[in-house]
Amino acid sequence: MQHRYQILKPDWIITVNADFEILQDCAVVIEDNRVQSLTSTDEIQQLPCFADAEVIELPGRVLLPGLVNSHTHASMSLLRGIADDLPLMQWLGEHIWPAEAKWVDATFCVDGFRLAAAEMIRSGTTCMNDMYFFADEVARCAEQIGMRVVVGLIVLDFPSVWAKDADEYLHKALAVHDEVRGFRLVDSAFAPHAPYTVADGPLRQIAMYSNELDVPVHMHLHETAGEVAEAEQKNGQRPIERLDQLNLLNSNLIAVHMTELNEFEIERIAEAGVNVVHCPESNLKLASGICPLTTLLDNGINVCLGTDGAASNDDLDMLGEMRTAALLAKGISGDARACNSRQVIEMATINGARALGMADRIGSIEIGKCADMIAIDMRELNTQPLYDPVSSVIYAVSSRQVSDVWIDGVAQLRDGEFCHLDASRIIANAASWAQKIRG
Repeated sequence: MQHRYQILKPDWIITVNADFEILQDCAVVIEDNRVQSLTSTDEIQQLPCFADAEVIELPGRVLLPGLVNSHTHASMSLLRGIADDLPLMQWLGEHIWPAEAKWVDATFCVDGFRLAAAEMIRSGTTCMNDMYFFADEVARCAEQIGMRVVVGLIVLDFPSVWAKDADEYLHKALAVHDEVRGFRLVDSAFAPHAPYTVADGPLRQIAMYSNELDVPVHMHLHETAGEVAEAEQKNGQRPIERLDQLNLLNSNLIAVHMTELNEFEIERIAEAGVNVVHCPESNLKLASGICPLTTLLDNGINVCLGTDGAASNDDLDMLGEMRTAALLAKGISGDARACNSRQVIEMATINGARALGMADRIGSIEIGKCADMIAIDMRELNTQPLYDPVSSVIYAVSSRQVSDVWIDGVAQLRDGEFCHLDASRIIANAASWAQKIRG
């Protein structure tokens, strides 16, 4: 079998390996879809594969692992800006849920996913953890366009265009899980929406399936103080206590938002190995609260980053999310050392991969891992002079400086231009949806 080789030659490589090595005068050798070696640029011509390799010069670029968006609702990109400046439950109940009931179908979900994937690739995201309807159609689209995704197997108590009740949601979830097991770029996770939208019975079943199949559980949790207070009034329990009794507090749980936590809950999720997704910009915009990031990190909890959906953020730019997370942590804690640039890059790469059960495949640039990487051009005005590439990526870079993106060894963006996606067609399609939804 003929192998395909690429040799990438950036100025810097932020490996995000266990030692967080920053390499210079070094090239990444890709064999098919995997990192074969990290080799001194002085030695690459001696490599057996050199004569057959495509050598890609990346002057002024920093190469780092592709960003992992650990929580999003990709198809909701078609609802971007539909209802701004509102608190969460009013935003959901009066605007988002009615719009979804009227417009969401398989075509909506695929078109919205394609728009989101293009935006994410353009800004350096190579893997997303999604939660929305028609996961089967989204999975097929992701595989076709070359986007790495964990599709959420959504579960709700109430009917939607996808399913009529919890039993049907679970039946469809298992069917999608079985289908995507043979996909190259798609994994799955159970996605019960939230404690206030899923009853104990379905949650017990999800806990059982998650344990038996070793599949993550992706769920909004402790998103607002109101959610927690309502749960206490209704059940006499805070949501985390309830999930603990339902056997859901473990290392398979990906708990999103987590703005309202007491000391005991932080200790318990640390003990259980729960993963937390911090979505600072969405939480700020909806005034939902602020995740106690520094305390979680101090307790050894695996914290990753997500944008949430474009309907509540309103962008899917993980580089912007990284900067917001760092600055917010410093402002809240009163400590300029809180959530340093290295920690933020880890949150957006290897920590996300770890939460998704994919740390053996993605999240760092290491031999044997999938070639999911991005190059950022540091030669722009806003990143000059350059003293520390790690710090500059967090505090100075604009997403428009992402020049090149590879997913599973396949170039998706070269010199700022899409290799396979038709941006003008995607934009025109989004405008068509906006015209319909506006009426």
